[in-house]
Amino acid sequence: MYAVIETGGKQYRVELNAELQVELTGAIPGSEISFDRVLLVRTDDKTEVGTPVVAGAKVTALVIGQERGVKTISFKYRPKARSRITKGHRQELHRIKITEVAVGGVSAKAAWEAGAAAREQVANAARAVAAEKAKSDAALAAKLAAAAPAAPAAAKAPATATEKRAPSATAAAKKPAAKKPAAKKPAAKKATSADAE
Repeated sequence: MYAVIETGGKQYRVELNAELQVELTGAIPGSEISFDRVLLVRTDDKTEVGTPVVAGAKVTALVIGQERGVKTISFKYRPKARSRITKGHRQELHRIKITEVAVGGVSAKAAWEAGAAAREQVANAARAVAAEKAKSDAALAAKLAAAAPAAPAAAKAPATATEKRAPSATAAAKKPAAKKPAAKKPAAKKATSADAE
């Protein structure tokens, strides 16, 4: 169940337990406010559209706190007048949490509380499936560890620090000597028309 409300000249789509930022409402943090301008309400079986508001619809919210929005930059430029004005603005906002959406005797909060037992049952079933999967994965890991052949210790032993630092003499002997770049040859002179005569 959700609703579309209007506040502060803007419209918001809200549902139970949703948090959103709205223009300042004049309420203090911790208090409850209600929105009477409900433009649309969608229940499980029907949609009610207001003309302009839905009769008997009400949305209640809890004011969590007051915040500031993102900074917006206003830049005004007047050509040929050497005028450039830059201003920043951060809008003051209220953060609210929707606690109730109701219309015509249908309440989202009541429906949520009625379905709590069913949600708990589904969560318990999911936890049981996850535990069974973890148990089977642990058994498979133990089986694979027992079936893996024991690798020789010499192959697993890491090289010592001296072997890592100093390359062996044979490796140095195998490397070819670095070639020196060939000397540049002088450019041949071009024959001019005077030399040809």
